[in-house]
Amino acid sequence: MASRLPRLRSSSPTMPAASLKRKAIAEEEEEELYQPRKLPAVGVTGPVRPPKPLQPNRTATNLSKSSSSTNVPKPLTVPRAPNMMTRSSSGVRGTSAPPSQPNVSNRPTSFRTGATGTRTTATSRTVSGPSRATSGRGSDDQRFADFQAKLNSLETAQAAEAARFESERAKVVELQENQRAMSSQLAAAKDLELSRKAELNIASDEIANLKKKHAREVMDLEIDLQKKDRLLRDANEDLRICRSDLERERGTVSSLKATISHQSNAQLTLSTENHSLQTQNTALHAEVDAYARKLTESNILRESAERRVAELEGEAMESEAYRRKLHNMVQELKGNIRVFCRVRPVLPSDASPFPSGSGSGSNSPVPTSVEDKESLKADMSFPDRRDRKEIVIRSSSESATGQERIENHNFSFDRVFEPESTQAEVFEEISMLAQSCIDGYNVCIFAYGQTGSGKSFTMEGGSNEATQGMIPRAVEKVFRVAEDLKTKGWEYRIEGQFLEIYNETINDLLGKGDFDKKKHDIKHDPKTGSTRVTDITVMSLQSPSQVRSLLAVAQSRRSVAATLMNERSSRSHSVFTLRISGTNASTGESCEGCLNLVDLAGSERINVSFGNGFGTGSANGGGSSDKERLKETQSINKSLSALGDVIAALGEKGDKGDKHIPYRNSKLTYLLQNSLSGNSKTLMVLNLSPLAAHSSESLTSLRFATKVNNTTIGTARKQTRSA
Repeated sequence: MASRLPRLRSSSPTMPAASLKRKAIAEEEEEELYQPRKLPAVGVTGPVRPPKPLQPNRTATNLSKSSSSTNVPKPLTVPRAPNMMTRSSSGVRGTSAPPSQPNVSNRPTSFRTGATGTRTTATSRTVSGPSRATSGRGSDDQRFADFQAKLNSLETAQAAEAARFESERAKVVELQENQRAMSSQLAAAKDLELSRKAELNIASDEIANLKKKHAREVMDLEIDLQKKDRLLRDANEDLRICRSDLERERGTVSSLKATISHQSNAQLTLSTENHSLQTQNTALHAEVDAYARKLTESNILRESAERRVAELEGEAMESEAYRRKLHNMVQELKGNIRVFCRVRPVLPSDASPFPSGSGSGSNSPVPTSVEDKESLKADMSFPDRRDRKEIVIRSSSESATGQERIENHNFSFDRVFEPESTQAEVFEEISMLAQSCIDGYNVCIFAYGQTGSGKSFTMEGGSNEATQGMIPRAVEKVFRVAEDLKTKGWEYRIEGQFLEIYNETINDLLGKGDFDKKKHDIKHDPKTGSTRVTDITVMSLQSPSQVRSLLAVAQSRRSVAATLMNERSSRSHSVFTLRISGTNASTGESCEGCLNLVDLAGSERINVSFGNGFGTGSANGGGSSDKERLKETQSINKSLSALGDVIAALGEKGDKGDKHIPYRNSKLTYLLQNSLSGNSKTLMVLNLSPLAAHSSESLTSLRFATKVNNTTIGTARKQTRSA
């Protein structure tokens, strides 16, 4: 078996494992077949039949199958003991007589092994005869013992043979495992060889690429080398020049060293002074640091205080804006005409014959001191310091008995502006109204008051930016809001017109011809709620600066004249109208609003304007001129009276229901019909003179304004333009 192991190892690695297994089993069976397996004869007398050679059993071929299920060999079958006693033919046990020549018959006995499965056949003697001698029992026991010993030795030999077979089979299995491992190693070696060949091809390609790259690099290095050669030649030339410069500098250095040696003593002196100055500087730095720390702490406190002040101011502004918004909402729900009251300050020219004129040329003394100005002022007070809505005028009169009687007149409006109020503060209160026309509302703001109370200044203002009136500020607000709304898809077209109503006649202040050449009629459109004036000049406005130039033109054409109240009194009602139409292409919305800014003529009585000697030529020296002023004053008073009648009728309409409103009694009320009929937001700015001489007229204006403030005209409605 050992001689055949090299032959198995050298066999083809591709041979199947099952064929190798069958081959090993066949060789083992051949070895067992050629090994002699003989059992000694059993018995003392008689011929002994030689045992037959052991034949291979079928169980040997299935050794691998049985060994796979279990490695423990089957136990040997226990041999049966020979039957020492035989029955006679008559069924009687034999006696102890000496036996005759016994008939010894060979009886085969089968033994089955557990490990190899071979079958052993032995011959045993059978003693036949009627009886058996007692002397023969001892010899049978001896033979049985010998037979048992041989049988044990045979079983031992079989067990050794089975162990040797198992070791050989284990070697065969190990050889098969080695063969499979070598097969897998061979396949792996082939795969490795293929991958190595592929890597070799890739490496050869990379080498070729590296050779090309190396050739390019060599070429680049040669070019760089040529450049460096040129640079080297340039550097050598520079070096020669530098050496010559160095020689010159060495001479300069030697001279400088001599100079330094002379200045060393001075340097020592300066070092001493510098040390003392550094000491002083250190002390000063310490003081500066202390001051800087204090300053930093102060700045931190100041910044925190400023932030707190800013927060409080922002909260106050937000609260004020919210209050104004709620107030406007309440006013819109109530439907009242809002009324603001403004008292102008005392002017230096108030002591002249024309108290509020722009320049009378009189030689009368002008009050310059505070005492002189206070002596001219009426007794006015403003007790509401928080909301600024109240004004109190104290007047004195004589009773029938000659005693002086002092009366306090309290008036309350939506807002009261003191003499110190600026144009910006006034416009801040009405800026939301100016913006409402962008939203599609009709807005009317008119200034009311006696001559010289500051109506024209409130509406038109002065020449500089700080004194601009409500008209230019409102126009700037409208343009600014329209520009901001462009980002939301709104496009606006803005147009303006400026006219005056003089002696119940409409004059175009923006026209180029003379007055009274064209007849202008007022047309109302009940569907859209808009008002148009025929043959009036309507200018397309592109910027606020264009409006200022139009105001200058209108002021030069407006009718003014001198009265006892004012050297240049406005003898007509001026109406500036701003029409705004907007469309939103993204949402499909459209709106059309109108802003009317009205500067009414003076509201004083005739005897106050021209004196009690009117008609005798005592005022301003001319009878014809006096008749014209009288006609103007009567026309003004008629239109203002018609305005009062319209407001009174509106109040009665709200109380009693349907009532006729006399809009057609004057051109002013008919022009402002849509602004007073409840479809618009209306604001009246009452202007008062602070002078004591005008207290009576001021009380009359205040009572009229109170009546207007208590009038309900309805809720404003947004005007939308039909497509």
